[in-house]
Amino acid sequence: MNYATLEQREDVVIIWMDQEGESVNKISPTFIAYFERLMHEIDADDRIRAIVLASRKKDWIAGADLEFFSNNYQAGTWKPIGKRSRKLLGAMEASVKPIVAAIDGAALGAGCEIALACHYRIISDSKHSMMGLPEVKLGLLPAGGGTQRLPRLIGLQSALDMMLTGKNIYPGKAKKMGLVDEVVSKGALIRSAVEQAKSMIIKHKPGKKKKGMSGLLENNMIGQSVILRQARKMVEKQTKGNYPAPFKILECVEIGLKKGEKAGYKAEAKKFDELLCSAEAKELIQIFFNMTDLKKNPMQHLARPVQRIGMVGAGFMGAGIAEVSAKKDVAVILKDIKETTIASAKKTVWKNLSKAVSKKAMSPFRANQVMNHISGQMDYRNFHKVDIVIEAVFEDVKLKRKILAEVEAEMNPQCIFATNTSALPIKDIALMAKNPEQIIGLHYFSPVPKMPLLEIVVTDQTADWVIATCLDLGIKQGKTCIVVKDGPGFYTTRILAVMLNEALLLLEEGADIKELDSFAQQFGFPVGPVTLMDEVGIDVGAHILSGELTEYIKQRGNLKMSTKMIDMYRADYHGRKNRKGFYLYGKDGKKDKGKVNPAVYNFFGGKERKEMDQISVRNRLAMAMVNEAALCLEEGIIQSARDGDIGAVFGLGFPPFRGGPFRYLDSMGADSALSILEMLSERHGPRFSPAQIIRDKSQSAQKFYA
Repeated sequence: MNYATLEQREDVVIIWMDQEGESVNKISPTFIAYFERLMHEIDADDRIRAIVLASRKKDWIAGADLEFFSNNYQAGTWKPIGKRSRKLLGAMEASVKPIVAAIDGAALGAGCEIALACHYRIISDSKHSMMGLPEVKLGLLPAGGGTQRLPRLIGLQSALDMMLTGKNIYPGKAKKMGLVDEVVSKGALIRSAVEQAKSMIIKHKPGKKKKGMSGLLENNMIGQSVILRQARKMVEKQTKGNYPAPFKILECVEIGLKKGEKAGYKAEAKKFDELLCSAEAKELIQIFFNMTDLKKNPMQHLARPVQRIGMVGAGFMGAGIAEVSAKKDVAVILKDIKETTIASAKKTVWKNLSKAVSKKAMSPFRANQVMNHISGQMDYRNFHKVDIVIEAVFEDVKLKRKILAEVEAEMNPQCIFATNTSALPIKDIALMAKNPEQIIGLHYFSPVPKMPLLEIVVTDQTADWVIATCLDLGIKQGKTCIVVKDGPGFYTTRILAVMLNEALLLLEEGADIKELDSFAQQFGFPVGPVTLMDEVGIDVGAHILSGELTEYIKQRGNLKMSTKMIDMYRADYHGRKNRKGFYLYGKDGKKDKGKVNPAVYNFFGGKERKEMDQISVRNRLAMAMVNEAALCLEEGIIQSARDGDIGAVFGLGFPPFRGGPFRYLDSMGADSALSILEMLSERHGPRFSPAQIIRDKSQSAQKFYA
């Protein structure tokens, strides 16, 4: 396979990376072997005195070939590969011929590490350009020298921030922190890189490294120990010990600082091999593959273009939907009954864009361009020109039907009507629709610009082209989309509701609020169920638990429902939004040092609380959700285990390192899951009766993932 072409410009050679048959350049053992030979040839060629490393793909190097490194990986496989990659990057770093990285697009993971081994880095100011070491998000660590080179280039604190979060660094910030030496326009990138390479021919000194360590703390071992200790505390607090990768990153950095680079590189290779074999990495990598699959629209051939959106409702959700659409150059007509609400929505969007500008992730020109895509009005004029109307008004069927009737009187016959709802059946909203085949549900998650999931809800009547078009729009908006069937609560709200109901029942039995949240977090949820009820809103929860979802589950005859959230709502408890919830909140809406609101216990039998067994509590919360997810698959609400896992992880925060409800079932085995559910059913009632599909998997010794 060919990985690159060469272009000679006087005494500078441009290596144009262009991996044959692939849309991106990916690092693999064959890539490493190819570049070993190439660099040896260049080193021996006296006509070449400097090198520019560039790419003909849309990205510079997107990272490692994950499929190669994860498929049938055996312990120890990385050792020879790691040794060769270290040798190659070490040779590049020590080269007497200066190497300039000309970065356009993404330089992520191994791509970023190759750039670190170059002597000079120039990046284009393209909105697609970025650098980062996202390995931690996959349960891994940078294994191409990143844990050693990065701290010495940009400083210990900045390097730890990059590696422990896996965040993307955009051109402006990359220059400011010393990750790159220069930012230029896309059109000037290659010319600037060649000129820089020429200027370095005489003055280049191989082996000379920039000193990134700065400040009193970073320049001595005591200070470095303080920084590492604080970083470890932060990691322990955030991960609850469930993710090994951040700890191993810290270990590699510390070894490099105390014992030198060689020891650091050795530790890096050993710990990368250990992580690649870990259960956590396997689940996180599988999530990545699942998410990548869902970036493609299998119904692309049926999709129609969406150039304009009519957004009805300019509240928090409407503003978020408008923002993610306008960022993709889709025109948005923002309609509301109040001028002040429209103004507030525009202000919210501008505030978010301004943050991106301040972080150098967006240019001021681009921010203005995005804002120009959003217009506001208080009537339906021009709605005949839009391709899709998205409604995001209050969760009330009658109100949504009224909006639908008003919109249908104005929109063109080929326009799609999408309702943003978390629980109301779409068929009920579409009951009196003129064109029920053009009605669909688009369940966005709050806050829309940050939450990655979009649940697309279809009825038996929804036309295929409508589904295809909404999938296309969701993918364009940057969302990971799952298509689910209509029904009370759809998928995500339904499986969340049973878990929150179980939390309420535990409180009724005497559980302590903070302890209940803590147990859930130790299982891996980002926040506990009680905190989540406050965050989502007790009013919203009460609305869902008093609606059709509860009636539907009651009809199954196997769910004991708590009414306590409804009682709290009637007593004016809304959660954080009105600073009256399970926890105490200050005037700024933030938790008052995590203090529980003692008055809440009046709804749950008084202040005297019982000590609960952690494993029992975790099983009840997790298995309530997992069993309901299995029922959704059994009933055809979701199309696949993959969709169920993606929906639970990205919509509800199901622990990513556990892979989602179905990967979790596979990891424990259907037999074990069945045994736990039967035990819970015996102790707590038929609401834990195992889904038939779990019984079937147990009987056939099959998994949800082949």
